[in-house]
Amino acid sequence: QVHVVESGGGLVQRGGSLRLSCAASGFTLDMYSIGWFRQAPGKEREVVSCISSHDGRESYTNSVKGRFTISRDNAKNTVYLQMDNLTPEDTAVYYCAAGPDVFTTVQALCLLPNYWGQGTQVTVSS
Repeated sequence: QVHVVESGGGLVQRGGSLRLSCAASGFTLDMYSIGWFRQAPGKEREVVSCISSHDGRESYTNSVKGRFTISRDNAKNTVYLQMDNLTPEDTAVYYCAAGPDVFTTVQALCLLPNYWGQGTQVTVSS
């Protein structure tokens, strides 16, 4: 059974860093791509970053480029999202999702997100 579980959220001050983890089970990272999404209060869920199962290619939405880094550890079957220089605008519930690699014109989206985690809260204080 396919599962992804997020961890690593928390409260941090402006300019701080957090590293989120997405632990995968029921599949390996060469089978499904992993995407990170976030949803702030009163806003729609948006894609933040994605790493392709096909070639490991990384993609980011403009607002996080240069600050966030997605990576994967195949041995641990885990994908990470390193978030640096955080701002209050990054406050949201962060979700990871797994799914087949797809080509899309949506920036930072590289998968069909079939399997979702429960989310982890990231709060950035000013």
